[in-house]
Amino acid sequence: MPTTDPLLDLPAHVRPDPDAFLQAAMEWHFNPETGSPFWLRRMKSLDFDPRKDVETHDDLRLFPNVVNELRDVPVTDLVPRGYGAEPEIVGVFESGGTTGVPKRVVCLGDWLQRFVDWCNAKLDAHGFPRDVQWLGVTPGGPHIVGKLFERSAYTHGTFGMFVDLDPRWVKKLLAAGKTDEARAYGDHVLDQVTDVLRSQDIRVMAITPALLDRVVERDELVKLINEKVSAIRWGGTHMDAASRQLYRTEVFPDTILYGHYGSTMVLGVAGERLGPAGDADCVFDPFSPYNTFSVVDPATGHNVRYGDRGQVVMHHVTKSLLLPNNVERDTAVRAEPLQGTVGDAVADIAPVEVFEDGVVIEGVY
Repeated sequence: MPTTDPLLDLPAHVRPDPDAFLQAAMEWHFNPETGSPFWLRRMKSLDFDPRKDVETHDDLRLFPNVVNELRDVPVTDLVPRGYGAEPEIVGVFESGGTTGVPKRVVCLGDWLQRFVDWCNAKLDAHGFPRDVQWLGVTPGGPHIVGKLFERSAYTHGTFGMFVDLDPRWVKKLLAAGKTDEARAYGDHVLDQVTDVLRSQDIRVMAITPALLDRVVERDELVKLINEKVSAIRWGGTHMDAASRQLYRTEVFPDTILYGHYGSTMVLGVAGERLGPAGDADCVFDPFSPYNTFSVVDPATGHNVRYGDRGQVVMHHVTKSLLLPNNVERDTAVRAEPLQGTVGDAVADIAPVEVFEDGVVIEGVY
């Protein structure tokens, strides 16, 4: 088994020096003994040497955006050879399909454990109760959010119950103009949520803003949540500042609201920054230096100024996966990162209307 730089295996609460970590990751992914077949093959077409020329976070711009190649690459080619003959694969996950045929990534056990540990620490910081029952109104496989929910529910909580979503089906209905059928699907989902909340002692709920908008149309469901649920974890679609303020102050005034923003292509999410009560701005910080963001001018690729809106570019750099320079469908306001982290924080997320020549439909996720 090849030797692994200890910087690649640190626990979640220990933050490595970002530059030293990045250089160790480049050595891992582009060393013939440890790199994945995909990147070792792709390296031949690069006009730079990642092991020599990528030294800081800004140098990730040197990489091409290879994310569309993940629609066809055999998933076995994405696993670094350094994991040996029996890597701990915890899932093959797909993008939502908003921009065409889904893209696939492989998630390994060491990353999932580190990421869930980080998520659980964030939940503690926001005051989520420990050792309680969870309800997830989220997609299951092939989307990573289902796996993340499951791991969080059984490590931070006790029991985790699901109401499954099929976001691709809803997007198809909306694309075909079948809004009545899409609405009926939402009713079908919320009927199941009501049934679970009537009979089970649910204290933490994960749900998308699109469905939360529908929840407030049902008095019984609002009452059940206010009686039982201590904390709501939201994500998957964007939430505007006015809706967030309304939920926090009038609809669910005694319930913690905590937002996420992420993508399957970074195998995780960024967490809402802890701020003063009533703060209208919702800033998201990724798990740096593993998941990082850049907010750029799409015409030049250069960072916009702090406070300005630009297109979101995501980077994932871990021992288990390298996926830099992934241009996302979303725009955001660039925010200053937390001290000691690299890349950008993001705020006021909004999807673009058209991405890669396709109309963007958010749907329920």
